[in-house]
Amino acid sequence: MAQILGIGNATLDIIHALDGYPRENDEVRCSSRTVSRGGNVANTLVVLSQLEHSCRWAGVLADTAEGRLVRDDLESNGIDTAACRLLDNGSMPVSTILLNTASGSRTIVHYRNLPEYSCADFESLDLGSCDWLHFEGRNIEQLEPMLRWSRTRFPSLPRSLEIEKPRQGIEALFGLADVLLFSREYARHHGYNAPEDLLHGVRDSSPQADLYCTWGGQGAAGLDRRGQVCRQPALAPSRVIDTLGAGDTFNAAVIHGCLAGLDTASLLRQACALAGKKCGQTGFAGLARAGS
Repeated sequence: MAQILGIGNATLDIIHALDGYPRENDEVRCSSRTVSRGGNVANTLVVLSQLEHSCRWAGVLADTAEGRLVRDDLESNGIDTAACRLLDNGSMPVSTILLNTASGSRTIVHYRNLPEYSCADFESLDLGSCDWLHFEGRNIEQLEPMLRWSRTRFPSLPRSLEIEKPRQGIEALFGLADVLLFSREYARHHGYNAPEDLLHGVRDSSPQADLYCTWGGQGAAGLDRRGQVCRQPALAPSRVIDTLGAGDTFNAAVIHGCLAGLDTASLLRQACALAGKKCGQTGFAGLARAGS
């Protein structure tokens, strides 16, 4: 069992399930409405906890009923929230999600009225017992000093960085992490039409890192620090039900595989299998528990 600290976002997700995506100015009825905890790093930690790792979350919570819902959900999934920053002003970030039940695709509208976790918050944590740090690629101004501080103080502590969205200045962080996890959205924004192209394109800025890039229904690719490239086709379920959180699940499986010392091909197959399983069910319950 590894001790993993995740630094990033937790949200309140309001999920509307629809038979098809509405057109502009439509008025439609949803088949179900679910309120749950979400957030990239939070989702990844929930999956890692199911994979029998000891997980902590470092982020910001509003001291409201919505914040308590998020905290209680994390703790019920075995996530230690003692490192969070609790604020009595602001409100929890909310993601309003339209889930197309015909295809499993999702569209997200995000609202945020809460400060980000600061480098000062991070530097106050005891990292001596950590085996892995996982960072969400947001809040770049504070994230860069976090990565530099952790590398200086704990040089042998592995760090992974999720790069989901194209954010100004995020490329400056590529040389500060040991594992970089890219999305298709980021790759396409920069003109890449295949995951391998993106990985080769960023190699010069991150020669120290193992690189991974997901590509939805076409699987994923990896490029390790020794230059080995591997492509893994998607391992899709018989029916795609809910793609929400599939990338976060993939990231958890990559971290799990790295900690287990898997080679790139085995790690990618494991990650695509678990992400595919996520697409075949709603939510994360029982996703990665032994025997599930």
